[in-house]
Amino acid sequence: MAKKAVVRFECANCGAVAATWSGRCHVCGEWNTLQEQLAIEQGAGQAAGKPLVAERVDKLVKADRLERLATAMNEVDTVLGGGFVAGSVNLIAGQPGIGKSTLLLQLADAIAKHSPVLYISGEESAHQIGLRAQRLGVGNARLELATSNSADDIAATITTGRYKLVIVDSIQAVSASMISAAAGTISQITSSTRLLTSAAKQTHTALVLVGHVTKEGYIAGPKVLEHVVDVVLQLEGDCYGGFKLLRGVKNRYGPTNETGIFEMADKGMEPVTNPSAALLAERQVTDGSVVLATMEGTRPLLVEVQALVNKTSYGYPKRAASGIDLNRVNLLVAMLERRTKLNLADQDIYINIVGGIRITEPAADLAICMAIGSASKGLQLKKNAVVFGEVGLSGEIRHVPFIDKRLSEAKKLGFDGAIGPVINPPAGGGKKPAGLFSVADVRSALNQFLEKE
Repeated sequence: MAKKAVVRFECANCGAVAATWSGRCHVCGEWNTLQEQLAIEQGAGQAAGKPLVAERVDKLVKADRLERLATAMNEVDTVLGGGFVAGSVNLIAGQPGIGKSTLLLQLADAIAKHSPVLYISGEESAHQIGLRAQRLGVGNARLELATSNSADDIAATITTGRYKLVIVDSIQAVSASMISAAAGTISQITSSTRLLTSAAKQTHTALVLVGHVTKEGYIAGPKVLEHVVDVVLQLEGDCYGGFKLLRGVKNRYGPTNETGIFEMADKGMEPVTNPSAALLAERQVTDGSVVLATMEGTRPLLVEVQALVNKTSYGYPKRAASGIDLNRVNLLVAMLERRTKLNLADQDIYINIVGGIRITEPAADLAICMAIGSASKGLQLKKNAVVFGEVGLSGEIRHVPFIDKRLSEAKKLGFDGAIGPVINPPAGGGKKPAGLFSVADVRSALNQFLEKE
């Protein structure tokens, strides 16, 4: 007998379950914490508490033999680890207008060349999606479109097993009929996700859910949403231009350190083959400009770090940063004042990462320090080199990974080498990386590699 959906009430504080709603949790005693949830109960013909059926590990299907749906977009396949896995639940989130629907419509059309795909829209009408499909030039015969806000209808469609891939845009717009709360609430998001996940797992259908984000940039809804799904992808960047970065935040079937880089064009999202060259195409060599060799996953990327230092007109100097954490900038400014002869206490400092790229790795510390020192004294780098290295509070420059890849990318674009940390001789008497100008601390880096224009 088929399983049936029932409603229960779960405490958001302690997780206790109750059959009916009450103002106060009967376990932890908190008020107004019981939320409506959708549960899957066993049918009458199934016995509760059946013994588990165990399998030998060496008999299980290996991960590399899982069926995948290749997207024909190398950037996306790299982030996913080879494509969408059959039966997986994937969540992609991003700011409004960043290009989530555009990218997914392109992926759906590419997969529809060899497998049936269903695109379900809960926010836009079929006419709107048709106009987007016409602009993107998509329209494969195996790509079908439906509009629905009912999680029950979508789950029933998935259980037919007709489609290899189902895209739901978005999870905040659908709702389960047995939950009285409005669509987009915590109870509806949780219940709808569990309902769709159960249907996808039973039929081995790859499911893609589109998620909203809050104004802080976090995925909207309960944190359990990210725990339930198998893959979480984040689409970042500037909505008005620049590069779009697809990051793998969670991936049960592949790596989580890969990043796909795209650019919005007339025909949709296009992969960027050489992002470093595009980011440095309009660079002007001047004071306050330093090229950082950073890593996006396992890919080296050269970006320009700009700094502007000017005497403040107010009693409290202003510090602003675009593309990097402001708290990290303030920490580096305090370190420069203490460990070098730079006087920055009465200076306004502005840091900008060109191209809409957001840098999070510590290897950007030395580039920021060099850019601030260059802008403060009106100096330029002596060498045609990129910069990377983590900086400690004592001013020491620490080791960072993937030095060879950073150097290779720098030489590919015409740089003589890189300014970075001191590398200990490899075991066995190997050679140090060629083209690396090593410095031990920030003060030495500023004194050795900055000169007047």
